[in-house]
Amino acid sequence: MAVYTDVSFEDLEGLLSGYDIGLPLSFKGIAEGVENSNFYLQTDRGAYILTLYEKRVRIEDLPFFLGLMEHLAARGLNCPQPVRARDGSQWLMLKGRAAAILTFLSGISLRRPEAGHCAAAGGTLARLHDSGGGFALSRPNALGLAGWRELATATIARADSVQGGLAALIADALADLERRWPTDLPAGLIHADLFPDNVLFMQDKVSGVIDFYFACRDMFAYDLSVMLNSWCFESDGAYNVTKGKALIAGYRSVRALTPAEIDALPVLMRGASLRFLLTRLYDWLNHDPNALVRPKDPREYSKRLRFHMQVKHAGEYGL
Repeated sequence: MAVYTDVSFEDLEGLLSGYDIGLPLSFKGIAEGVENSNFYLQTDRGAYILTLYEKRVRIEDLPFFLGLMEHLAARGLNCPQPVRARDGSQWLMLKGRAAAILTFLSGISLRRPEAGHCAAAGGTLARLHDSGGGFALSRPNALGLAGWRELATATIARADSVQGGLAALIADALADLERRWPTDLPAGLIHADLFPDNVLFMQDKVSGVIDFYFACRDMFAYDLSVMLNSWCFESDGAYNVTKGKALIAGYRSVRALTPAEIDALPVLMRGASLRFLLTRLYDWLNHDPNALVRPKDPREYSKRLRFHMQVKHAGEYGL
């Protein structure tokens, strides 16, 4: 979350005239994340999030993202719900951008989750995978293998200006993944970005899952790899096997992993780390000076990718 587009109180009043959610009492920007403009809205009827869709979110994908949240919530997963306008629309236009009002979830995201939090979040991911069945819409992973090649092409010439040897690391990892990337593992609807800041906790229990704007159809074990990359590395760059064991056990308590998924985990971990290395590198090299936050450092994921390149079997991750 971040703020790229300013919204005045007059803009807000015009938008709210199309909704039945009460009178605005408080309205402020949220200066976190990198993708969309987000605002906290308090009315006399409750709390909401106003999101203006920027950058990578395409208007044609909004029925998928917003419909998926409604689908998952109907199956018991606590996630934000799009508030429909009086005319039934899930979103409207504001300041030349698509905008949606979503319900606000209580809870806090953890900067340093412990093993117990990892287990709870892993179980939540598996429930999300199970709950996505039956959703009528589909969306390919725009940041899958083909997307990595595009990002590499756009960034590799300047990669070494960020970190020495980064261009060679990207080229070698991508070539290896293009040879070895699996295509026949169990798949369905995935979150694709379930970092700790997208999981809310209350009293050590998961209270909600947010930020579905990378959700797509892809391999379940790839989604698990995204989580292991983002939850189980410490600030010094070391992989925490205890957290990895807990997260995987939490996931497997809800959904079993197939032998093929387990065998593919080292390759999937490399792919997940390369995906975030490349998107962070692109944002680092193409930083929007008007954003309230700095882009995330891609070197964090280059270190993780180097670690994964040395891993030979899934047992090293805690299986």
